[in-house]
Amino acid sequence: MPPKKAATAASSQSPAAQRSAASTSTTSTGRRPWVKKTPVEVVLEQIRKQEEKVAEMREAISHEERELSKLQQAKKVLESD
Repeated sequence: MPPKKAATAASSQSPAAQRSAASTSTTSTGRRPWVKKTPVEVVLEQIRKQEEKVAEMREAISHEERELSKLQQAKKVLESD
């Protein structure tokens, strides 16, 4: 009976969950086995990476804008003298 439970549990997981579980196991060489991605998964991963990149850039530009604001305030102080 226990093998049925294991098979039922494995089949109840989504394909993506099964892939991630399989990708975390390592072979004897210490490398993860290659898991082929569907075209949809590839595009979704590209979208996620681009969103992360844009978020990082937004953080960087907000930091640079704060620095510019500080320098402009210092410029006003220097010019007022």
